[in-house]
Amino acid sequence: MVQKYQSPVRVYKQPFELVMAAYQKRFPTCDMIPVFVGSDILNEEESEDKATYTVERRCKLNVNAPYILKRVAGCEYVYFVQKNALNRRERTLNISAFNESFSSRVVVKENCEYSVHPDNSDWTCFEQSATLEVKSFFGFENMVEKIAIKQYTANIKKGKEIIEHFLTELQNQGVTHIPTWCEENPHLMVDPTEEGPVDAKDETETEEGENSLSRSGSAGDAHSSNERIRGADANLDEDYIEHNLGMLNPIEESTLIQLRIWLSDTHNGKIPRDEHILRFLRSRDFSMEKTREILCQSLSWRKQHQIDRLLDSYVPCETLQQYYLGGWHHHDHEGRPVYVLKLGQMDTKGVLKALGEEKILRHILCIMEEGLKRCQELSAEQKKPMCDRQAPPTSTTDVIIPLHHHHQDSSDDVTNNETTTPSTQVEPISSWTCIVDLEGLSMRHLWRPGIQALLRFIELIESNYPETMARLLMVRAPRVFPVLWALLNPFIDEKTTSKFMMYTGTDYLRPGGLIDYIPEQYIPDFLGGSCKCNIPAGGPVPKSLYRKEWENRETGELWEDTIYERANLFKGMPHEVVVKVPEKEGVITWDFDSIRGDILFTLYYSNKEVFDENEDTSTNNSSVAPGGPQNSQMIPKNFVLDEDFSVVEAGIVCREGESVQGSHVASDVGCYILQWKWAGATGSNQSSTVQDVFDQVTHSAKAKLIYYHELLPSENFKGSMTSLESCQSAFSSLTIASR
Repeated sequence: MVQKYQSPVRVYKQPFELVMAAYQKRFPTCDMIPVFVGSDILNEEESEDKATYTVERRCKLNVNAPYILKRVAGCEYVYFVQKNALNRRERTLNISAFNESFSSRVVVKENCEYSVHPDNSDWTCFEQSATLEVKSFFGFENMVEKIAIKQYTANIKKGKEIIEHFLTELQNQGVTHIPTWCEENPHLMVDPTEEGPVDAKDETETEEGENSLSRSGSAGDAHSSNERIRGADANLDEDYIEHNLGMLNPIEESTLIQLRIWLSDTHNGKIPRDEHILRFLRSRDFSMEKTREILCQSLSWRKQHQIDRLLDSYVPCETLQQYYLGGWHHHDHEGRPVYVLKLGQMDTKGVLKALGEEKILRHILCIMEEGLKRCQELSAEQKKPMCDRQAPPTSTTDVIIPLHHHHQDSSDDVTNNETTTPSTQVEPISSWTCIVDLEGLSMRHLWRPGIQALLRFIELIESNYPETMARLLMVRAPRVFPVLWALLNPFIDEKTTSKFMMYTGTDYLRPGGLIDYIPEQYIPDFLGGSCKCNIPAGGPVPKSLYRKEWENRETGELWEDTIYERANLFKGMPHEVVVKVPEKEGVITWDFDSIRGDILFTLYYSNKEVFDENEDTSTNNSSVAPGGPQNSQMIPKNFVLDEDFSVVEAGIVCREGESVQGSHVASDVGCYILQWKWAGATGSNQSSTVQDVFDQVTHSAKAKLIYYHELLPSENFKGSMTSLESCQSAFSSLTIASR
């Protein structure tokens, strides 16, 4: 495989002639380059007017390689041939080099160019590119490739230091100006009036080429595509990378530039912002092939769904503004934006039922776009002189700005005691911190459709917004949280999960908690801080806001492909499900909704054999309504309560339209029976009404439900058994409040 390297544009703020004088001091050898032992001139040629000068050298290198590799190769030194072509008239130096040693096994090619900066004739630009191909090397191909790359990248950064060292040496010697060839030979210069007219198109292209080297990168949306020149002009300035993208090693710089050039060539010169490209590269460990694939997919997705216009067109609906408990809240110690989400107090089930996945996803995408925009604005703010920055907030009260307002709030200020001074190089802001308050998290949040929707959201965000979260601080996590985490963890990238930090109880208020990441004056008031956080109070979403497919679920398509089962309840005929628990401490969980009528739910236990729902139930009482789901009674008629079976979870009534979730830690091995029955009749001796007789004749159910249950092995949840046990029949406060 051919390894490629492309350097950014390195700028020396010295004239070309001075840089050339400094460059010549590297020969025949240079103490600052230990591997460069020496060089011999093979060929030298200069034109009569001294406008061009060509020299070919044979360079001797002492490569830092393992002794065994040198013994196998049978040589101590490696030789390269370097050809320099200096054009003093045009003020350019082109350098080409290739390896002479082992040329049949290893192919190394390098090309460099010194030229005058297009915007400033007193500055000099330097660009460098190289390729490496190891065909065969006595079985040490991988080792040779790693050594070559390591040696090469180690000397790249030294190159600029060496030139600047010799420039300083020239200045100390009093050499501050060297006349150009044109200044020394004015009589050889061609009269401009004798030249042909300059084509207007060529002039325009020249101006565009010049502008490409001095791009500012401060305009446009977070991902808006910007016009770029095709080919090599899609390169970046080394100083631009350092000040706008942060410190990158040579290989990372090279991969970024190569990907930009490829995007420019394949996307008609339109490429996304460099920060966006860099995030994708980091998410794939700077693998060119992997990044190219996922980035192109993301760009197509953004174009298809017009994501770039989302912030300008989106206005959250009233339901989201009232019941989605999240908002932006100041910044962390590094100046990153902070987003706060009160997940435990949010009626996630109600929000999903009222709005559906599409609207919630659109809202989440707006949050992501807003976060990127804030990062861009904060990075720009950091680069300003201190006197030009926004004044710090005068109080600790924060304002949560709606997503459709795009101006900065007090959280955009970075001029506090935690920020660095202008004299210190600061890393640009490209990600944000998220605080998730889990207080109130219960089995209600483990609603399976909600979990499935959340997993789809996570997948979409990881595919299109990689490396946007610096850290996720989860506070006041209840012990039931491991159940939710066990469901989500397999679907979240390992690199992402390494940024998660979880705090239980009040640990987050101590050293090592929030104060290590968030300035103390910005810790939200509901977490024990002094800063007001204007996140909505929320509460249960009214049933009247539920979408039609949720209101009329017995005929809705939503349940055709689902893990939920349906059951009809008739008068005096409950529906029962048997769960056989083979070991102690297994966790039985359930989730059900009453579609019609009031339902009484009870959990029983028996150490005797009870019919399994998957076994033959012909000897049991069962009923099937025409075209409806089966109703099964699993407890034998001859069983006596408190002798053959007992109640382990007292009955709870679920009103029509409500949902119930719960769990039970099995203290004994045996059969557990989940029973649902119509709660309309208050006594067993109640006389039949005309309606009851009509229902029996027409097989009309008194109540209908959808349900899901699961047995979780105890070994999967060690350490969380106490919390699950405390949740027995402790249904969500949101459910209770909605009754």
